[in-house]
Amino acid sequence: MIQIKVCGMRDPDNVRQIIQAGPDIIGFIFYPGSERYAGNMLREDIHKLVPQHIVKAGVFVNEDLSRIMSIAKQISLQLIQLHGDEPPEECRTLKQEGLKIIKAFGIGAGFQMDEMKPYLQVCDYFLFDTRSERFGGSGRKFDWDILGSYRFQKPFFLSGGISAEDIPALKNIVCPFFYGVDINSKFERETGIKDISKVAHFIRQIKEE
Repeated sequence: MIQIKVCGMRDPDNVRQIIQAGPDIIGFIFYPGSERYAGNMLREDIHKLVPQHIVKAGVFVNEDLSRIMSIAKQISLQLIQLHGDEPPEECRTLKQEGLKIIKAFGIGAGFQMDEMKPYLQVCDYFLFDTRSERFGGSGRKFDWDILGSYRFQKPFFLSGGISAEDIPALKNIVCPFFYGVDINSKFERETGIKDISKVAHFIRQIKEE
């Protein structure tokens, strides 16, 4: 069943609400350049807000490994999403610390699937987003036809401007390694604040057999 990751959370009350919608993963962005920077979350007992069955993910962009590990320990992150230009060696180091790793790739003109090969053994998942100078968060889709050339046996998340209108297309993706959907800006009332009813509807529809 497709996993749903709700990313860009930064308000504790909104986190409490979104839990009720039933996501599989809740994502917090620890990239200071993001409008949804969740630095304030370091002052909250996030591990107490989020129940054990929901995975907590931290998104980082070209961050110092010691800071990643410090934040992961501080708020009990289980999943680390590397959304910048991190080399395979950094993925390996974090994985050896017992963390699960998502390596994100920005898809745009000239992207080649072979760019992912060095990461196959050092991460748990790939994530495909629309290439942008801001390392994601563009709210735009890339051409999903590229998924037809995906040949690696590595589960991946699909991201980039996904909205409720994409439900039929998402449910028609037949790649056996299509693992999850990462939703964010199209489900917001305002930057960093999710519309609970929209998220809940999306999750129900995607999970429906």
